[in-house]
Amino acid sequence: MNLPILFDLSLKNRASEIALEFGERTFTFGELDQRSNRLSRELATRGLQPGDRLSVFLENRVEFIDLFIACTKLGVIFQPINILYREREVSHIVADSEPKAIVASSEVPGGFTFWSIAELVARASEQSAAPLEIRTTGDSPAVILYTSGTTGTAKGAVLTHNNFAANALNLITCWQITNNDRLLLALPLFHVHGLANGLHCWLISGCRMRLLERFDHQKTAAEFLAFKPTLFFGVPTIYVRMLGWTDDVAKQIGAGVRLFVSGSAPLPAQVHEEFRAKFHHTILERYGMTETLMNISNPYTGERRPGTVGFPLPGISARIVNEQGAELGDNEVGEVWIKGPNVFAGYWKREAATRDAFSDGWFKTGDVGVRSDDGYITLRGRRSDLIISGGFNIYPREIEELLLEQPGVREASVVGVADSVRGELPVAYVVLGTEFDEAATLTVLRSQLASFKIPRGFVKVESLPRTALGKIQKHLLPPWKP
Repeated sequence: MNLPILFDLSLKNRASEIALEFGERTFTFGELDQRSNRLSRELATRGLQPGDRLSVFLENRVEFIDLFIACTKLGVIFQPINILYREREVSHIVADSEPKAIVASSEVPGGFTFWSIAELVARASEQSAAPLEIRTTGDSPAVILYTSGTTGTAKGAVLTHNNFAANALNLITCWQITNNDRLLLALPLFHVHGLANGLHCWLISGCRMRLLERFDHQKTAAEFLAFKPTLFFGVPTIYVRMLGWTDDVAKQIGAGVRLFVSGSAPLPAQVHEEFRAKFHHTILERYGMTETLMNISNPYTGERRPGTVGFPLPGISARIVNEQGAELGDNEVGEVWIKGPNVFAGYWKREAATRDAFSDGWFKTGDVGVRSDDGYITLRGRRSDLIISGGFNIYPREIEELLLEQPGVREASVVGVADSVRGELPVAYVVLGTEFDEAATLTVLRSQLASFKIPRGFVKVESLPRTALGKIQKHLLPPWKP
């Protein structure tokens, strides 16, 4: 069974019901069905066939959803790109995935085949709304999402129809999502959290969704009060911002919402407790990855234990292993390995990387965790140097390599430092020559990297601590003082 068959539970069975609110506009499920049918025909007219890739560089908007549904219907592999990325980052992803085109609001630098979303939608409106007869299976690739883990340039994780279906059906069941729910979604759709959880749970359950372009802590409180959602997905940074709302607003919001979910980065236990006191709700924290979608979740009914991510979801197995891959017992710290229908098909065009990511069918997450006597899993961090800031992954090597291209930078090491709002912030430790110009270096970084990747400070050191084999020992770097 493919995703369009599951989407039809809402697109066809609830065709007359309001599905989506965006700004001042509303759309029924039937309208979304017809819009995506027309768009799939327009894409086919432009030569797209099953297995082709289509890169999408768009902010949250209805047309993003139209394109995604159209691609699943046509068998085209949808490839979203973070809209905060700069030319350097976009160029790598597009060159690697080799799409037929990149769809964006305005032309993207780099000489790639560009389709304007406005022109594409205008042409699609002239197409028939009758569905195309395209056959895909659950094993067909649906999406390529780029994540570099912690090693160099980004790799494309190939996620199948079955991966997304298993993930959504798990969450709908375990979190008791129904067509009576009202989902307020402020997460970016280009990210696995908004796409795999938000979009799929909405489309399959048939609930009503209000989509926001982004979370704005000064405006989103009003969206809560106007829409009266029962369901909200967020990242820790969002919940920190929400703690700044007044007690009266928090009380009104808490009275209507039945479930707040947090993911994409660790939720500090203090934020968990402060939110419960202010909103009278216990946030449900869960754990997922780009390569696996959702793995582990605190229970909907039962204790949502602060600082933990809960239990493996149905059909998913998790084990804690030592460096040799041997399974450890309760209360022993090791790497988390995952197996289940949620685990991706592999990295796009990276056979060696795919082989290295698995051991006897288990996906090696690179996350360190521990399981309690009663089964709750707690994450202790990364085996690697991944920095998570506001729910976005930052890979130090990418920043380090760009820093080393700049005049006066002899050596560079980027690490994450704790931040009460964003979880972590990147800071660069540099060994410098006389020609280093910090302002000029920052200008270059801002022109080539997303804003959340820009180091919040430079720490000038005479040398970087290294092992006898030359590996930088980041834990021996001096503390950063803002």
